Amino acid sequence: MNFYEQLIKETETSRKKLAAVPQLIDGLSGAISRETYIAYLTQAYHHVSHTVRFLMSMGARLPAEHQSLQKVISEYIDEEVGHEEWILNDIAAAGGDKETARTSTPSLETQVLIAYNYDYILRKNPIGFFGMVFMLESTSVQLASKGAKALQQNLSLPNNAFSYLYSHGELDISHMQFFENVINKITADEDQAAIIEVAQNTFCLFANLLRAIPHTPQVSHHAA
Repeated sequence: MNFYEQLIKETETSRKKLAAVPQLIDGLSGAISRETYIAYLTQAYHHVSHTVRFLMSMGARLPAEHQSLQKVISEYIDEEVGHEEWILNDIAAAGGDKETARTSTPSLETQVLIAYNYDYILRKNPIGFFGMVFMLESTSVQLASKGAKALQQNLSLPNNAFSYLYSHGELDISHMQFFENVINKITADEDQAAIIEVAQNTFCLFANLLRAIPHTPQVSHHAA
């Protein structure tokens, strides 16, 4: 078993917790309201707006033995610059107010996800942030491949209301292949443990983020 396969195995429980969130279940089938979709995009904007800063913080704190990863991090940064603006444009195309979303206060659950990653990078092991990368990219592939088309059809929204999901579905399939190659070159036990820890925790924190999004009762699988 290579390390990527181990990472998948070690995150099985936390991935199942994420998969059980009602907002995600209904989102994947398209059974959420436009308001819930906009609320999801708003929280996505807030955490995605930190992705480049996470990566820069990670790169600045790499120990000498991991300097070879600087190029990898630079490639990730190039790919991620400006994605938060895609989300704001999707909000506007879906009928929301992107400036209201931009200046809104993220939910406590979103703030905890953001703060956890900064803390781990700064205080524990910057390599651990690859666990967050794994969580986000594997989740966005699932959302894009299973949810975006169903949502668009059920909400009767234009293509440009789904640019973030559609583009990430395409990008992150190739990203996951790239990620697998990178991650399998990380062999130190402490670094592997850090990646697994962050992945497990961020799947749970992202589940909390989704669970906190207001969910229209009449389209939920659960009674009000």
